[in-house]
Amino acid sequence: MAEYVKFSVPEELRAKQAALLERVAKSGKVRIGANEATKAAERGTAKLIVIAEDVTPPEIVMHLPLICKEKNIPFTYVSTKKGLGQYSGIDVGTSAIAVLDEGDTKKDFADFVKKLQDLSK
Repeated sequence: MAEYVKFSVPEELRAKQAALLERVAKSGKVRIGANEATKAAERGTAKLIVIAEDVTPPEIVMHLPLICKEKNIPFTYVSTKKGLGQYSGIDVGTSAIAVLDEGDTKKDFADFVKKLQDLSK
């Protein structure tokens, strides 16, 4: 586990997270990439930040959990950049994404974020 990973996401939550992110990417609004996620977090427009665990060098995403804590934005992790890219609807990997609008997944999204907040405490 990389040094910037603050908590481990349980397997059953990872499966829900993958399905939710794919639905959000289709019906909501997602910003892809570490720079876009950083901007969304700093502006306070992100509803969720998702960070890949296999980013090298780690300095690319190391600041994201700190900004999220400061701005009170929930964040989570996925195992690989490639997986995060697929969940986001692109063919290449990405180190981070920001969910700006959850689309038609409002209830599921709210439940997921609540579970994440319980995990990260």
